[in-house]
Amino acid sequence: MDWTQSIVGLLGVVCLVAAAHADPPSIIDMHLHALAADGQGPPPVVVCAPYDSMPIREPGATIDSYAQSFLKKADCAHPIWSARDDDALRTESLAALRRYNIIAVTSGEPAMVKKWHEADPKRVIPAIMFGMSDAPSIASLRALHKAGMLKVIGEIGTQYDGVAPGDPRLEPYWELAEELDVPVGIHMGPGPPGAAYLGMTKYRMRLSDPLLLEDVLIRHPRLRLYVMHAGWPMIDRMVALLYAHPQVYVDVAVIDYTQPRSEFYLYLQRLIEAGYGKRVMFGSDQMVWPETIGLAIDAIQSAKFLTEDQKRDILHDNAARFLRWNEAPSR
Repeated sequence: MDWTQSIVGLLGVVCLVAAAHADPPSIIDMHLHALAADGQGPPPVVVCAPYDSMPIREPGATIDSYAQSFLKKADCAHPIWSARDDDALRTESLAALRRYNIIAVTSGEPAMVKKWHEADPKRVIPAIMFGMSDAPSIASLRALHKAGMLKVIGEIGTQYDGVAPGDPRLEPYWELAEELDVPVGIHMGPGPPGAAYLGMTKYRMRLSDPLLLEDVLIRHPRLRLYVMHAGWPMIDRMVALLYAHPQVYVDVAVIDYTQPRSEFYLYLQRLIEAGYGKRVMFGSDQMVWPETIGLAIDAIQSAKFLTEDQKRDILHDNAARFLRWNEAPSR
């Protein structure tokens, strides 16, 4: 018997087994939420991942009938139903983070974020989500930061209040983010289709315009800011902002699983071909549908126009650079 060959063969089997059980390359999700299970309406509610065609509200139809159709009818090939309660939502979301080896910027109401963070402190980066109507005091944000529970300010969702980024009421938050050197993410892009008819009466699509951020960025040149949803669908203006302000990054949250795949790829490919592949970050925008995390990852992994290096940039390395993590790229 050739003992050398036997040992080499055994080592090969051991390596294959180890590889099969190794964690997948790490992913940074820049946009995940710790919400109550009824955060999108009484569960279960449905989201299409993706929408085959966008919902239609027939002229003259009641708003309630449109809301029921949009939230309660699985009118697409790939419907995803929400978690049944708060515990299930947290448990299933954290299980997805472990399954895909994700560390996630997790925003919501501070008490809920704290609960998620305590359940898995290695995977939950605490952040805060607010709009103008529920904006926290600067003092409370300072206290959260001092306690280690404010690593990112955002999602700032003032678009739902009809408030532009340059509104004077937001100036103290930009000042604080720059002072503390805390990254900040702002919602610019889609709400649910027909958001203004679903109780979000002040939501205006025109506030998705990324160029509305210019004066804020000039006033605060050290601000670490990323545009959530990459300003969809305003690609020309998004490219213009990235060109004029090289410190700005984007995430592709929600558009990576709700938009028809061809539309998402057109948008993402434009960003890549325009030269901004090093400033595009992954985000799931997981709200009450934990399954969407894996679907959002697949949208990046399946993009044939992306190289393997570009996929890793989007899924991990760009966010690690933006967050200033002192670690080697995950290859």
